[in-house]
Amino acid sequence: MLTLYNIVQLTILLITLPLLLIVVLLTPKYRLRTLKRLGFGLRSLIAGQRKGAGRTIWVHGLSVGEVTSALPLVSGLRNHFPDAFLVFSASTSSGARVAEQLLADHTDLLIPFPLDILPVTTFFVKLIKPDLFILVETDFWPNILSCLQRNNVQIMLVNGRISHKSIASYRRFPFFFKPLFLAFRHLCMQTETDRVNMIDLGVPEDRVHNLGNLKFDTPLVTASTASPEPPMELPDNSRLLIAGSTHKGEEEIILSTYVRLRTVFPDLFLMIAPRDISRGKEIQELAAAKGITGTCRSAGRQSNQRLLILDTIGELAGCYRFADIAFVGGSLRRRGGHNPIEPAVMGAPVLFGPHMEDFAEVSQDLLTAGGAKRVGGEESLFQAASAWLADDRLRKAAGLSALGCVEKQQGVVERHLQLIQTIASEQVL
Repeated sequence: MLTLYNIVQLTILLITLPLLLIVVLLTPKYRLRTLKRLGFGLRSLIAGQRKGAGRTIWVHGLSVGEVTSALPLVSGLRNHFPDAFLVFSASTSSGARVAEQLLADHTDLLIPFPLDILPVTTFFVKLIKPDLFILVETDFWPNILSCLQRNNVQIMLVNGRISHKSIASYRRFPFFFKPLFLAFRHLCMQTETDRVNMIDLGVPEDRVHNLGNLKFDTPLVTASTASPEPPMELPDNSRLLIAGSTHKGEEEIILSTYVRLRTVFPDLFLMIAPRDISRGKEIQELAAAKGITGTCRSAGRQSNQRLLILDTIGELAGCYRFADIAFVGGSLRRRGGHNPIEPAVMGAPVLFGPHMEDFAEVSQDLLTAGGAKRVGGEESLFQAASAWLADDRLRKAAGLSALGCVEKQQGVVERHLQLIQTIASEQVL
């Protein structure tokens, strides 16, 4: 499988190389990062940071979501293994920016993740010399996993989850995916359903653990949540509805609902945080068409605006602390839903649509606890939000229930650290 993968990869690279070079050379954000992902400058970077440390632990997160998930674990690793050389990598530029904000104080080295080209991955593994490689959630690549195995590096998956879309692919191409999963000595999954699914895919049961979702242990106050005030002017006694991680097609529903809510609750403000931050202007135009004047966060802190479009990275989680009600996007459209733990841990009652497949157990727990409501569209969104806005006692009780649901499931990091400590005690590290 690996030989075929590399043959196909080399063939595609040879065919597309001229076009790829043009794109990389003409695009500043790709130019420098691509060179770094090929290993340029890595040797001097490591030499300047490694100072006689003992074991080396390499943690990797794909993008913003995975980097955020990794925060409590990386912090725990720093505390439990203070002498370790702790390396963190991210694949995307947005993930790297968030890693710089959240993880710089907890790690020894932040690097881009290598491109999965055999000589490149071999170069990275040879220089970093990890004793333990920890992958957060996803981003499975054959060459890096193979290189780690050949160098007797223990490989561990944390916060693993299998979406409905992913499991269909895994079952369709078992010859490709099963060897990737078998490269891991431990696969720590978010839920029991994820654990069972991984075993059904052919992974030995003793390698798969249900240790919970790391985001349950995300600190209440971090670099991204430390702001003492919201990024928009809110008059005294006003209330705030935050719609986070929204997708195209959801903002129209939210804006229409907001227009209706304002007729009943004139003190209500709205913040929309699109999943794709480049859509800020587009959402501004949608709002203007409905008679709502809004501004983008990238334009700076604004006054006298009823709508703020949060078109920045790394601020949403912290903004939830100011929310009276939170709506979690990716759920009114078939996108699998986004993380409801972030608003819940801030004590905000949560609304989401019917498509929460990627957070099925978490969302069901919140519903059962009374900290969340499921809505199907504009009318049910209006009714659910109205019920909470009309009764402060009921709304605050729902927020406390959401927070209580999260608190009951905390301790996830400690369970992961216990497993890592077991590996260390076996002298694998």
